[in-house]
Amino acid sequence: MSAITDRLPRLLSLVPYLQAHPGVRVEDAAAELGVSALQLRKDLQLLWMCGLPGYGPGELIDLSFEGDTVSVVFDAGLVRPLRLSRAEAGALAVALRALGDVGGLVERDVVERTLAKVEVAAGGSTGTSAVAVGFNREHSGDSSTAETTTTLTAALAEKHPLRIRYYTASRDDVTERVVEPHQLLVVDGRSYLEAWCRRAEDVRMFRVDRIDDVEVLPEVLETVPEQPPVVHELFEQADELPLAVVDLAPRHAWVAEYYPVQEVTPLADGHIRVSLRYTDTEWLLRLLLGLGAGVRVVTPPELGERLTEHARSALAAYARHTP
Repeated sequence: MSAITDRLPRLLSLVPYLQAHPGVRVEDAAAELGVSALQLRKDLQLLWMCGLPGYGPGELIDLSFEGDTVSVVFDAGLVRPLRLSRAEAGALAVALRALGDVGGLVERDVVERTLAKVEVAAGGSTGTSAVAVGFNREHSGDSSTAETTTTLTAALAEKHPLRIRYYTASRDDVTERVVEPHQLLVVDGRSYLEAWCRRAEDVRMFRVDRIDDVEVLPEVLETVPEQPPVVHELFEQADELPLAVVDLAPRHAWVAEYYPVQEVTPLADGHIRVSLRYTDTEWLLRLLLGLGAGVRVVTPPELGERLTEHARSALAAYARHTP
């Protein structure tokens, strides 16, 4: 079934593509469509048997081959490519809006024009948007995150330091810091502020959706460091930190997205095995206990033992207070 569902959209889009690229080389078309040249030739042979009801001469799709090139002679009405599905259009709109929120990374007007075309394509010719994109706080799309991004962008442009209140997920801690912004980045669909942290006396990356409050300070920075040519690793954790390996039930898969994990391995029963480094054992125990059932510590064994002890103590406490 998977091969069929992959092939049908490609076949429906193939004729409009060939019309837009008359005389295209089969190898070039295959590379652009993401299939092998052999598979594309099989698709073209199948198209010869498709067409309008009646399926007689003059009703089937007709192609012309000259050497290694192919062109459409008769399109049988397939003159427009498939429209984006709501899921596809939504995903593309999310990416475009994330890019548009980051000042200096792309030209805002280009993003807005492209986004408008995506929304019209998804919603039809009426010009109204059929893409309703909703976010929660974790996905950096609520109004407070948008306001934070606007404030950060303005501070960058005017070279002002910032006072921020920031939630660090790996320590389950909220701190206040004064930072000197360097740049805004989008990495793996999330927005980050790269800044010099006066508290840490080093460059730090701050996820924008975890900045709970931001204040622009009146001070004007004399110099702003040049941007690095390559984005460094966001979660470059020290090897000396303890490493935990935990198996999680499918309903707990969000942990691998919310917290900085080093490795995620799918298991045969639908569970996932995650590896993560941590600085505070008590914090990790609270996290795992809060997940309830569907959690198993693989290593280190002493962490698993402590988790079991804590769970038994909690159950005993419930038993003591149950009428």
